[in-house]
Amino acid sequence: MHGNAKVKLFFLLVLCAVFCVTMTLTGCGGGSGGGGSRGSTTDYPVPEASGSNRYSSGGVTVDASNTDDGYVMIQYSGSASKAKVQITGSDNAIYTYTLKTKDFETFPLTTGDGDYRVDVLENVTGDMYNLSFSKTISVSLNDEFKPFLFPNQYVWFTKGMKSMELGVELSEDSPDDLNFVENVYNYVIKNVEYDYDKASNVPLDYIPDIDETLETGKGICFDYASLMAAILRSQKVPCKLVVGYSGSTYHAWISVYTEETGWVDDIIEFDGKNWSLMDPTLASSNDKSAVKEYVGNGSNYTVKYNY
Repeated sequence: MHGNAKVKLFFLLVLCAVFCVTMTLTGCGGGSGGGGSRGSTTDYPVPEASGSNRYSSGGVTVDASNTDDGYVMIQYSGSASKAKVQITGSDNAIYTYTLKTKDFETFPLTTGDGDYRVDVLENVTGDMYNLSFSKTISVSLNDEFKPFLFPNQYVWFTKGMKSMELGVELSEDSPDDLNFVENVYNYVIKNVEYDYDKASNVPLDYIPDIDETLETGKGICFDYASLMAAILRSQKVPCKLVVGYSGSTYHAWISVYTEETGWVDDIIEFDGKNWSLMDPTLASSNDKSAVKEYVGNGSNYTVKYNY
């Protein structure tokens, strides 16, 4: 997210609660099944900092060995108490992240082929940061879908997670990709309710934990979108975690790709014949008619970032 990352993330998490405040959310049920099975996989993509193309300076290491798979890995081992990453792609949008650990973390390259500038900023005092590292890397993707199939900091998944077990179960219960998307969608909106307390107290540099969302049955819009995106990606369905505006509210939702439909931007509900615009936070409302009237044909949604 560009600009002041903390302010933007605050709007993403807190304004989403304001947007949903009149809704009564459900918390029961499961996914619907279909005849046959599309199969499933546990061969999840694993980001690697393999070291074949690496840049280091001042406690920052950028591993660009696998940019053709749509990601870059960054490690910060400097002395500052906090550090941020800003990635600027061909569309000139600035994607801002907080480095959370001393290990390599994964960040997506979502604006296609071209040059990306990677900046690392160290916290000086308060909310002030100084640029400590900058590098421009050239990216040529080997598959346009790879950025939306790999895990990254906002959509993290790996073997052993409960959410991955759920993905296998829902995939085995689905005859094709379209039905799998529908089953994942229905499971999430029926089993996760909006967490108003979390939205009002969430840290400014919050990152979704999809297993925690699944286990507690509660989450904010960022959690809904991250959980769905991770499950779909884990079963080879390209999925974007989208951040933008729902009306005037900063919000998160998903877009999916299937061979039958191509990219279905901002539209994730399928009734067996037709797609209709919906996102997993709004769809968990009992008042479906009011929600569908609001979302309409997509005119109330404005995309800012794809993760």
